[in-house]
Amino acid sequence: MPLIDMPLTELKEYMGRNPKPDDFTEYWDRALQEMRKVNPNVELIPSDFQTTYAECFHLYFTGVRGARIHAKYVRPRHTSGTHPAVIHFHGYTMNAGEWTGLLHYAALGYSVLAMDVRGQGGLSEDTGGVKGNTHSGHIIRGLDDNADQLLFRHVFLDTAQLANIVMNLPEVDEERVAVTGWSQGGALAIACAALEPKIKKVAPVYPFLSDYQRVWEMDLAEKAYDELQTYFRRFDPQHRREAEIFTKLGYIDIQHLAPLVKGEVLLAVGLMDTVCPPSTQFAMYNKLTTTKSIELYPDFAHEDLPGHRDRIFQFLSDL
Repeated sequence: MPLIDMPLTELKEYMGRNPKPDDFTEYWDRALQEMRKVNPNVELIPSDFQTTYAECFHLYFTGVRGARIHAKYVRPRHTSGTHPAVIHFHGYTMNAGEWTGLLHYAALGYSVLAMDVRGQGGLSEDTGGVKGNTHSGHIIRGLDDNADQLLFRHVFLDTAQLANIVMNLPEVDEERVAVTGWSQGGALAIACAALEPKIKKVAPVYPFLSDYQRVWEMDLAEKAYDELQTYFRRFDPQHRREAEIFTKLGYIDIQHLAPLVKGEVLLAVGLMDTVCPPSTQFAMYNKLTTTKSIELYPDFAHEDLPGHRDRIFQFLSDL
């Protein structure tokens, strides 16, 4: 088959390139302690969009550093007792999408939520307050400040906090909650399931935010990852701080969070993906220690994968 990365036999053994900080566990323990001290002050506001079989709400909660985070919340009208829930995360710079994109889970009798990532295309708030470059790119936001200021640290915590809120809704069975998403959304699904290990099923598609150093060494720090190249060109043109920078990015590298995932994982990878190279996805997948399976699309890149939306629906239909 054509190759833009390693042969498949090598991908199946690849364990990642980006360094993991020595205090990675302590870093995320400290972050979760901060999150748990936040009063989420959950607010449900009925949407103008409603259907006969599902209620639609704007759900707001307070995340770390005081940001108000928004999610669309759809719950079935005619159910008794508790039921499963699915949380959906969107792609980089995008938003939670339209209500109609959530209704198929409500028809299944599930609640479903779609979170707006802070500072991107939806209604969530970005409180800022970080030193250094904020001109372009969320991966590098906070890179010139203390590592606790990395923006994706806060975003990862938002996903875990939302999962905890969902699990405590009276209509939701806390033991039957799943997460899914494509690209950035796939990365956030992994991060969420790592930081909230009660997540039962995880369905990421070509996840972003993995193995940053590998992306840069492949000369693919463009498109979604172009901020890496921009950062070096503007702030470290001779790469004197290269080891320091990639190590710091290791705190928000999902491959290092992957071993914490307890739920069953279904991953999809396009082997011609030059946005999120296959090796970066396998670096995460190969570190998973839970029940897992992978669907490969040899001729497909960072695009729609025929049949896979149906496959995810079927994977999540027996929560």
